[in-house]
Amino acid sequence: MQSNEIYRNLTESEIEALEANSCIAEDWGRVMVKDGFNPKRVFQVSFSGDIRLGNFEERFVLPGGMEKKSGVRYATLHNVTVGDNACIENIHNYIANYEVGEKSYIKNVGLMYVEGRSSFGNGVEVCVLNETGGREIPIHSKLSAHLAYIMTLYRHRPELISNINSLAEKYAEKYSSETGVIGRNVSVINCGIIRNVRIGDNAVLEGVDKLDNGSVNSNVHAPVKIGCGVSCSDFIVSSGSVVEDGATLHRCFVGQSCHLGRNYSASDSLFFSNCHGENGEACAIFAGPYTVTHHKSTLLIAGMFSFMNAGSGSNQSNHMYKLGPIHHGILDRGAKTASDSYILFPAHVGPFSLVMGRHVNHSDTSDMPFSYLIEKGNETYLMPGVNLRSVGTIRDAQKWPKRDGRKDPNLLDYINFNLLSPYTIGKMMRGRSILLELQRVAGTTSDVYSYQSAKIKNSSLVNGLKLYEIGIHKFMGNSVIKRLEGGVFANDQEIRERLKPSVSIGSGRWIDLSGLIAPKSEVIDLLDDIESGKVGRLQEINDAFGRMAANYYEYEWTWVYGHFEEFYGVSPDSVTADDIRKIVAKWKDAVISLDKMLYNDARKEFSLSFMTGFGADGGPESRRLEFEKVRGVFETNPFVTAVLKHIKDKDALGDELLSRLPASISE
Repeated sequence: MQSNEIYRNLTESEIEALEANSCIAEDWGRVMVKDGFNPKRVFQVSFSGDIRLGNFEERFVLPGGMEKKSGVRYATLHNVTVGDNACIENIHNYIANYEVGEKSYIKNVGLMYVEGRSSFGNGVEVCVLNETGGREIPIHSKLSAHLAYIMTLYRHRPELISNINSLAEKYAEKYSSETGVIGRNVSVINCGIIRNVRIGDNAVLEGVDKLDNGSVNSNVHAPVKIGCGVSCSDFIVSSGSVVEDGATLHRCFVGQSCHLGRNYSASDSLFFSNCHGENGEACAIFAGPYTVTHHKSTLLIAGMFSFMNAGSGSNQSNHMYKLGPIHHGILDRGAKTASDSYILFPAHVGPFSLVMGRHVNHSDTSDMPFSYLIEKGNETYLMPGVNLRSVGTIRDAQKWPKRDGRKDPNLLDYINFNLLSPYTIGKMMRGRSILLELQRVAGTTSDVYSYQSAKIKNSSLVNGLKLYEIGIHKFMGNSVIKRLEGGVFANDQEIRERLKPSVSIGSGRWIDLSGLIAPKSEVIDLLDDIESGKVGRLQEINDAFGRMAANYYEYEWTWVYGHFEEFYGVSPDSVTADDIRKIVAKWKDAVISLDKMLYNDARKEFSLSFMTGFGADGGPESRRLEFEKVRGVFETNPFVTAVLKHIKDKDALGDELLSRLPASISE
């Protein structure tokens, strides 16, 4: 309850006025009001326990232009504080143990109460990936995808997990209370039962069926909406998110700017920034940023995903009918599933890969990014690198930043949208080495190679080597050009000085902590600090993730510098202007050849076979004309023109750097 300092006891005349308005109280001495209180705004209300009433002077303008006076009418209140200019009306049962913020509107609610001491969803354990337990994540309002990733996958460090769990427990205890809070400017209309729920500022709850033990972390910058028919228990919904249209959540964390609706059902699952779920079902999933599923027939179960789009009818199995549902799978960032795809876990799919068909052999393609996994004769066939040349991959990479709906100035997740990074390029380098070794051991004339329970055709292996080399040249060359940006170099030594890294951090492997791409060494240092107790607050952990994100490009260059000699065959300590010219030339070739592949892939969308169904009652000319009216022509398609512009811009960028290099290799 709020302090009594700004409240006073009712006067006799105010009590008489309230009683004249059909109000009753167990003890009028426990009903406190502010100076200026108008008893005419309180009608047919039953009071018990400690009551605090603000001033009710303003009106609410409702949709359609109807106005409603602030005040309390037709309600039973027990241990409730009502803020200034709030409106509580038509409470069918009662409200107990709540503080209602100013200008909040609560109407036609069945029951709203806090029972006992509640942490409002903080500390609830979610059995992610393994339904039977072993990877429980205690959710809380500060949970980031990166911390959850560590807690989920670093179980081999029990002291670390214990310390993080202790921090989560402390946080849950800090926000535990016997009184719930409904923030300012909150709207709760036509709702059923709300029990042990904390509701932040500017939230809109309309037509909700039931909310039990949770937090709605809405704020003025990023309001939360929970809509008709929704039922949530043991949950946290973060700022800017929407849960509506009959969605059902049980033991779930919903991150910032997510959208779950159209009867979506989820249990024991984590959804992080900008996830979108409709119609289907999720069980024990780790849905990293931008996990998207739209279809009724799609089940996501016991998997870890991010930047993922699940095709209709996508399905996975998390048990083999022996010891129960104990298996899980990982689809690295950007992996997609085609319609009616199936994966028997355990399995691990590499970044930006496409899964088509049924896969039952538990393959691990984590070091083969940008691949296709195709079923043929009950076998998994791997086509390394082919997704690099897919229009869909590039389109996805372009749309993710544009679809970041987060408005909250305090972001929980630090998201790196880069398609090519030390994380994916490192995997390309390892993938390239693996393919070369397969070729060496089995010979260049083998028809099919075996790798991690998958098959690779000879032609696919050769093509994969080519595509990975193009991808590496594109990334490495782009990093070199960026590093030399803006400088005019009189000699080779000046080039070498500019190339030297400004930080030592970044060498070695990089990992993707569900959206945050960072050097593994930095992550391990943070884990050591948490384990030792040097880092002892959740905010300090989030701040560390923020520093990794802010320094990404400095760390990236350290990684590129460390691989310079390995890939280019020349040490950066002895590089010359002519070496840079060769690097730029290879970079240009890589960019242009990849863009041409994308151009040709886009052209397929405008082929005659894709015009089937157009101009249904006419001939070929009608089909073509209607297709162009609906889809446009190839030459003016926005993606096609963007590819052509990209070729031109990159060509000019390379030439601009060459113009700033010394004329000869002599110093």
